[in-house]
Amino acid sequence: MNKHNNDSRFDFDFVIVGSGFGGSVSACRLTEKGYSVAVMEQGKRWNKEDFPETNMNPRKYLWRPSLGMQGFFNIRFFRHMLVVCGNAVGGGSITYGNTLLVPPDSVWQEGSWAAAQDWNKVMPAHFAAAQKMLGVVDNQIMGDADLVLKQMAENAGVGHTFKPTRVATFFDPKGGPGGETYADPYFNGAGPERSSCTGCGGCMVGCKVGAKNTLDLNYLYFAEKRGAQVFEQTRVTAVKPLNGKEDGSDGYEITIESSTNWFNRNRRSVRARSVIFSASSLGTMELLFKQKQDGNLPNISNALGKQVRTNSESLIGARFRGGKYDMSKGVAIGSSIHIDQHTHIEAVRFREGNDFTGLLVTLMGRHRGSMPRVFSWLGTMVRHPVEFVKAHIPFGFAKQTIIMLCMQTLDGHLDMKLERPWYFPLRRMLRTTGKPIPAFIPQVNKFMEEQVPKLGGVNATTTTEMIFNIPTTAHCMGGAAIADSPARGVVDYRCRVFGYQNLYICDGSILGANLGVNPSLTITALAEHAMSHIPPAQEAGLEQLQGISTRQMMETNARGKMAVPA
Repeated sequence: MNKHNNDSRFDFDFVIVGSGFGGSVSACRLTEKGYSVAVMEQGKRWNKEDFPETNMNPRKYLWRPSLGMQGFFNIRFFRHMLVVCGNAVGGGSITYGNTLLVPPDSVWQEGSWAAAQDWNKVMPAHFAAAQKMLGVVDNQIMGDADLVLKQMAENAGVGHTFKPTRVATFFDPKGGPGGETYADPYFNGAGPERSSCTGCGGCMVGCKVGAKNTLDLNYLYFAEKRGAQVFEQTRVTAVKPLNGKEDGSDGYEITIESSTNWFNRNRRSVRARSVIFSASSLGTMELLFKQKQDGNLPNISNALGKQVRTNSESLIGARFRGGKYDMSKGVAIGSSIHIDQHTHIEAVRFREGNDFTGLLVTLMGRHRGSMPRVFSWLGTMVRHPVEFVKAHIPFGFAKQTIIMLCMQTLDGHLDMKLERPWYFPLRRMLRTTGKPIPAFIPQVNKFMEEQVPKLGGVNATTTTEMIFNIPTTAHCMGGAAIADSPARGVVDYRCRVFGYQNLYICDGSILGANLGVNPSLTITALAEHAMSHIPPAQEAGLEQLQGISTRQMMETNARGKMAVPA
């Protein structure tokens, strides 16, 4: 165990809840500084040979352990949105679209975090560090989906915005077809070997080639190499300050249990000086709400659950039958365009045979005026019955379909709370509140309606968006946002939880505005930023690790605002 002292009161210096982008970065940088670290991950560890051949295998693809499904892809349904996310050692990096983009500078002047820091000054160095660790390069494989997107952009007069995405992928340095294995190309031989990308399109269903730079091959790999202990299939159920010190100044007791074994929970606890929540926006919100309601962490800001964002996303498919195109070849997200200054569209694909997404889509109806979208959908069904039936046949979906991931920087948010629904009173559940976020982006639908038929395709969208006007997002963000005071957010600019000492959040829940791009790189960079403020273990006294105390928060509530300490 890599402890920096012999303090028998603690099992670890830091316990990290979750192993995604924030958790893996934290584990890597803390072990680098000499701390002992435990990472609690409810998902399983996956090697490339373990991934399912197809996402039509729900037992190995979907995460629903109560139903015997122990995969890495999770779907969560809410009244106002549908969220897809990952559960695995390495978090969402195992199943994400492998796209890492820097957001526009303007996002740092918007939302709750705008006044917390001079972000445009401090963040570039952390983005550079994140890109280096994750091996980010321009996509080098242009498939049919990318070429079709380019043609659509040119037809619409925005062809100049077309560009390859920035991806965390190892491409063959010799320019070959891929599949060849090389010694570590990123860390002077200290990291694991890689196999070059074959352009199979399987990034989001588990890279069986070994070309995707997932977190278990960089940040988490080095954290474990330096002594971090990763507890897979382990769920954190409680975080409680020790010795009656409400602000956590004496450390925390963390209760854990098995996330997959329903007959032997193996409930136990560990003690740590510090805790970092990195369980994704939904996971962190849910856990913090429980701690606040149960009295374990009652002083968490009331801003918890506020301003939850979907990145203003919409998913629209373009399906091309007849065998003219093979949309499955390339990397998961190979290219993108901007149809205006706020609206970003990426071409998304799945490997051939991975047709699960086809079960979630339907034919897209034309949206007109204020009429509910379900009526336009019904009208389309009546006018085009044969095409409507074909749209619901999933087989061949991956090979025939581009999924357009549409994102905007324009603001829009929901609130969330934890409560017992009337239909299931025995369990507390996260629920969305507030005005719905529109699933319909007019300029995107207009673009697709005009361009897809010209190339011989038909438009489709998710069933939840079309029938229920509920957006689908892979980028649920916010709910525990960075801010300049606990009245506006849950953590300060160093990701320290207001009201507590040695308590941090490093995941998508801290994002304070819609980014308009995939958020993984921003989460990574913010975690780098947070960890850069923690001194090396041999230099650290307890007072240097402490965050904002309960006394300070009470004073803040009395005054209305507090200057964030350096």
